[in-house]
Amino acid sequence: MKLILIGAPGVGKGTQAKYVVEKYGIPQISTGDMLREAIRDGTALGKKVKAVMDSGALVTDEIILDLVKERIAKDDCANGFLFDGFPRTIPQANSLVSQNIEIDHVIEIHVPDDEIVSRLSGRRIHLESGRVYHVHHNPPTVEGVDDITGEPLVQREDDKEETILERLKVYREQTEPLVSFYKEMSQKQGSKLSYHKTDGNGDSDDIKNVIFDILDN
Repeated sequence: MKLILIGAPGVGKGTQAKYVVEKYGIPQISTGDMLREAIRDGTALGKKVKAVMDSGALVTDEIILDLVKERIAKDDCANGFLFDGFPRTIPQANSLVSQNIEIDHVIEIHVPDDEIVSRLSGRRIHLESGRVYHVHHNPPTVEGVDDITGEPLVQREDDKEETILERLKVYREQTEPLVSFYKEMSQKQGSKLSYHKTDGNGDSDDIKNVIFDILDN
């Protein structure tokens, strides 16, 4: 099973990815993890990545694809994998096709932008412990303070509305075109790819069951 989850920041991809990994025993592969592992292992490719990153330049799509090919050749990918944060762009998706890296399922998790802003901007964090609250869905007993320590809660920069709106803008410009790309691919004659769109609103267990039904059928 080779799977890609697509969706804007805050739709719950991370939560659903964990469910899929646990149920089907496939690894979750992120570009960030691959970059760190390559540098840590000191492979020829890892040294190349380190040199690029040390220079302050962006890692090219060509290097990312080489990392992907190296990673999915490992034993734990024998039964498949789940791509996390890859591909992000049409050129990256085209690179997978040109390298004959087949994908079985693409699942889009959709949540309206106003709900995403509400979800993320309402988060409050106790920095020392990492405890997470939400002003509407999981509020602290006393507004603005941690239940255990009584210390103040903070809103991370990433959770501020203006930051969220900028992240959504980048997603719409760079990653959302993948929706059309994979829809069209799934409709081509002889394609093995299945594309599904699922509602990301509601209970995470209900969304999980919808995704499991897609993958099991």
